[in-house]
Amino acid sequence: MTDDWQGWREAAEQALYGPDGFYVRPGGPGPSGHFRTSVHASALYAGAVARLLADVDESLGRPAELALVDVGAGRGELLSAVLAALPVEAAARVRAYGVERAPRPPGLDPRVAWAAEPPSGVTGLLFANEWLDNVPVDVAETDAAGVARYVLVRRDGEERLGDPVTGLDAEWLARWWPLPPDAGPGLRAEIGRPRDAAWAAAVATLDAGLAVAVDYAHERAARPPFGTLTGFRAGREVRPVPDGSCDITSHVALDACALPGAELRSQREALHRLGVTAVRPPLALASTDPVAYVRALSGAGEAAELTARGGLGDFTWLSQPVPLT
Repeated sequence: MTDDWQGWREAAEQALYGPDGFYVRPGGPGPSGHFRTSVHASALYAGAVARLLADVDESLGRPAELALVDVGAGRGELLSAVLAALPVEAAARVRAYGVERAPRPPGLDPRVAWAAEPPSGVTGLLFANEWLDNVPVDVAETDAAGVARYVLVRRDGEERLGDPVTGLDAEWLARWWPLPPDAGPGLRAEIGRPRDAAWAAAVATLDAGLAVAVDYAHERAARPPFGTLTGFRAGREVRPVPDGSCDITSHVALDACALPGAELRSQREALHRLGVTAVRPPLALASTDPVAYVRALSGAGEAAELTARGGLGDFTWLSQPVPLT
């Protein structure tokens, strides 16, 4: 074990994306092996993204080439499912890109280009499902005098307080996550400035279209007083330890990421707009077409999970239009 202390941003960067990091380690199961996302919960999610892509296509006048960029693509599950859900004519015009720092997964649809960074100068839909929560950030905590200090961490997960937060990080906290100086020790915040920059850079790769980030989030008026930093391994929440053994994640201040013209809404509302509702089929269908009834009932259950209050439905969608210039 090393006694070296690092800020959480540097430690998480190494643990997630460094040599043999959690997300880039070859042969691993990918995100689906450790936590359940909307992508893995139901094919209805990919169907909704396909409808969103169709809306973007229509707004752009059906261009000869339509980009679908999946940032934080995991093992390419969403891209493969969206391509399968598209009408043949639209699928023939789609250029799909999986953006992930892990190597290209074996057996991925050959129509999908794979890269570590989003392509620039494209027109279409950029979609980032649970990506920003894995952009590493520093953590601040107030000391006994109420001063916000960087939280330092060792590879074994032990923490201590470091220097006071200053400069651009302090300005970000003051604007987006103010920590009351008279509240005493132990208040925590995740300094989301790297996520703001990452999102702005991703949006800038679009010449025109729509960029969407989906994540578990919070807004300035209701920041969690003790932060949200945590870990996940094999489907369970665990103590965040930056040794490469677990996912390290924290909720996203999506209101800080939002650029002019953006809209924020719950996943429940976003999916309802895209036709995903948990309406049960009429009971009479069970008599006339039992197979269709069971299929529709299963779909209603999956839609309920995707839109549930207190669950996936509480995720936030940040929609950022990029108009033609």
